[in-house]
Amino acid sequence: MTPFNWDDLRVFLAIARHQSAFDAAAEMGMNQSTASRRLQRLEQSIGSKLFERNSRGHRLTNAGHRLLEHVEKLEATIYSMESSSFGDSVALSGDVRIGTTEAFGSFFLAPHLARFCQRHHSIHVDLLPMPRNINLSKREADMSVTLERPIADHFVVVKLLEYRLVPYASRSYLQSLPPLRHRDDLTHLRWVDYVDDMVFTDQQLNLKSVVPDAQPYFCSTSLNAQFSAVRAGMGIGILPYFLCQNVPDLVPVLPEQVGITRTYWLAAPSERRELARVRALWDYLRLVASINADFLMGRSPTPVQVTHASFDQLLS
Repeated sequence: MTPFNWDDLRVFLAIARHQSAFDAAAEMGMNQSTASRRLQRLEQSIGSKLFERNSRGHRLTNAGHRLLEHVEKLEATIYSMESSSFGDSVALSGDVRIGTTEAFGSFFLAPHLARFCQRHHSIHVDLLPMPRNINLSKREADMSVTLERPIADHFVVVKLLEYRLVPYASRSYLQSLPPLRHRDDLTHLRWVDYVDDMVFTDQQLNLKSVVPDAQPYFCSTSLNAQFSAVRAGMGIGILPYFLCQNVPDLVPVLPEQVGITRTYWLAAPSERRELARVRALWDYLRLVASINADFLMGRSPTPVQVTHASFDQLLS
């Protein structure tokens, strides 16, 4: 067997993660024929077929799965070596990419990240608010805020915060209804909900678990779209306090009787977590979550900003 070529292994790793030579090539800045040629060279070098190709893309063979395990360990070692050799492990500079759920990233986290970037001018933050889970194993981000607790051994995971969701409706919609006094009064309203067969995690809100006999009137995979629909008077939806508390035309409906609490987890691959810039943002997010606990649970009307004193204490 001829010696491995790291560039060929990187192509293999990208194809394994994307399950597509086309997508892997686009990520790596090369054309698909080059990626396919390098994969073929690697397979010839190893003497084994690494992927089954079909209409759905590239699927790892048994040999491919065995190689993937070793290459991911090699990648982690190289990341660690580069960080130690070139100062990334101690330098507060460079890029940090964080994935989050859609509404949390767009409406709550983005303003706090602006404050972080103002204080750390040499750290460039990419925020990925997505209506799906970010795949840290595929290197889509350096860290993620997720509804599901990751269980991979090579991740560092902490509980970031709890937040509360309750029914909200626009004032105009509520004015068209008789008074709502009991949970049973909510059953026959126009409900805004998720598209049932396209939820990306079991931790997403299930309307039936809160109001069992309710029937959705409008559905969307996007919580931002649900928020806009409720605000436009389309119906009633179960939305986070952090999204709606400071919107004057939205009113919580029977929050003492109907609602649900969810948890966000903060996760990062262990080798990325030790980079100084990643650790700085990690610690900052935990501080932001801590000082905003009451706001996120609906016990306080306004979010709390990190003060200069808190920042200085965090950096010391």
